[in-house]
Amino acid sequence: MKGTALRIIPCLDLDRGRVVKGTRFRDLVDSGDPGELAARYEAGGADEIAILDITATVEGCRTSLEAIRRVRALLSIPLAVGGGIRTAEDAARLLDAGADRVSLNSAALAEPGLIDRLAARYGSQCIVLAIDALARSPGAGGWEVMAEAGRKATGREASAWAREAAGRGAGEILLTSMDRDGTGEGYDLGLLRSLVPCGLPVIASGGARKPRHFLEAAEAGARALLAAGIFHRGEVAIADIKEALRAAGQEVRIC
Repeated sequence: MKGTALRIIPCLDLDRGRVVKGTRFRDLVDSGDPGELAARYEAGGADEIAILDITATVEGCRTSLEAIRRVRALLSIPLAVGGGIRTAEDAARLLDAGADRVSLNSAALAEPGLIDRLAARYGSQCIVLAIDALARSPGAGGWEVMAEAGRKATGREASAWAREAAGRGAGEILLTSMDRDGTGEGYDLGLLRSLVPCGLPVIASGGARKPRHFLEAAEAGARALLAAGIFHRGEVAIADIKEALRAAGQEVRIC
């Protein structure tokens, strides 16, 4: 994937149709309307929008199709959607509502064959595997994959799960460090580097606050860079991130 322009992806975490943001998946605060934020980010130079319904899996409900349709009507850039996808029919509803790609997490962990079926039906380019990873104890080493919005340990090692997903037909990995999420400490570069060899492009997520954090992740091998809170709070402009990346020699898409 070298030579492919880096993508900057604002993420909208949804809770009952509203955008929320917290720290390490906890202490959520309301951050606004998904349609208004998505339109603002496209105007500001975003390359893609990600929407993740963070309560869908936990509460046993499906992603809000109304919110997806509303956001899609306002956007011309790609839209990736995840949360509560358990079957091919769930994925079909999201794609019909306007998603360009769907993101799988807990359901794929419970039934890995779902990746195969969706890739065969829609193509690998439509299938993103979301991995929420938590650092293991120093003695154990590595990172464990967590399910159900970070509430359930799976025993799976993150890089091994990424390699399996690649073999099953996933097209990209959305990698979130639960240790860094919402902290502003920067992406977990060790975690990122451990997954880059899986053979799929990796979207780095969790912990970015400054333009240099985006550059560090790009240099570590990420092909897309996702953030949420810093954009919602207006701390950093997408154009400034792209300018910093371009000045460092990284290829970015023109705003």
